[in-house]
Amino acid sequence: MSASDLLDIDSEFSETELALRATVREFVDRRIRPGIAAWFDQARFPTELIPEMAGLGLLGMHISGYGCAGRTAVEYGLAAQELEAGDSGIRTFVSVQGSLAMTAIARFGSEQQKTEWLPRMARGEAVGCFGLTEPTAGSDPSSMLTTARSEGGEWVLGGSKRWIGLASIADVAVIWARTEEGVRGFLVPTGTPGFEARPITQKLSMRASIQCDITLRDVRLPESAALPHARGLSAPFSCLNEARYGIAWGSIGAARDSFDQALAAAQERTQFGRPVAGFQLTQEKLVNMALEIQKAQLVALRIGRLKDAGRALPHMISFAKLNNTRIAIDVARTARTILGGNGITLDYSPLRHASNLESVRTYEGTDEVHTLILGQRITGLSAFR
Repeated sequence: MSASDLLDIDSEFSETELALRATVREFVDRRIRPGIAAWFDQARFPTELIPEMAGLGLLGMHISGYGCAGRTAVEYGLAAQELEAGDSGIRTFVSVQGSLAMTAIARFGSEQQKTEWLPRMARGEAVGCFGLTEPTAGSDPSSMLTTARSEGGEWVLGGSKRWIGLASIADVAVIWARTEEGVRGFLVPTGTPGFEARPITQKLSMRASIQCDITLRDVRLPESAALPHARGLSAPFSCLNEARYGIAWGSIGAARDSFDQALAAAQERTQFGRPVAGFQLTQEKLVNMALEIQKAQLVALRIGRLKDAGRALPHMISFAKLNNTRIAIDVARTARTILGGNGITLDYSPLRHASNLESVRTYEGTDEVHTLILGQRITGLSAFR
């Protein structure tokens, strides 16, 4: 049992759930921890891990059929939690591939689109990305400027997207664009003329991950490229909720890993003739971190069980995303203080986690967006406009 599991929450998980967690945790310990400091320092996403994650059934793992694992929401959450204990960038890959791109195809695609893409994506043979955010349309996707017009039996796309995960290594992009019929989704093979993805460099966060700018210049697609069952912003929003759900679990992994490293260092390091862990102020920090991690775990588990029962509502996922990312970044920062000056190096994880969590806290809905979603639920009044 983890030192932070003060309420024996592990006993709330089934043997199957714990077995999956153990499998992903072993993968993280064996394949991610030894290399993550170098990957973060070099700003490199380790693409060599993709086949291994696919082999563990982690890509599109919540989807049934088409070669996907068909795991439960709680199982997916536990996998996300363990991956983000390694690094947010690794969990983000699984989220973009599965929760965003594959979910969009599974929910809104034609049978031909599903058959063409989902099995290959589940095997890691094809990578997907999800193009919604734009340079001037982040929190307000209704103001998107990317357009798709019907012309001579084809769709012609034009516009730009920003902060699109995996775009430069993707084989297919799910692009959301404004049409005469409203917002629609399109599957764009990334080799299509006019499609360009450029990695965003000089990042201070998510350095072991890929985010890109996308430019669409008269990208011509057949009519069959449109997702036939996606109409309006409710379609991409439903995919975002899948990603937000994974974040609610993943951020706990970053917090727990930060706590564990701080605790171990405090128990080993001696100052003024005693272990740092023996000082009252250090114990207060450790206790406060453990309390928040436990509460966040209970929130995630509650949402997961509701989701598996078909009862999770969007505002509940906003609750979990807002709360758990907020506490995770506070835990990571507090853990860094226990490590002293050594904590600013990549020998330890907390400041790396804190840096990554600045992005995690922002993408898939900022604190402000989720606060207003909850405010609307509480008051019945929208404060967005």
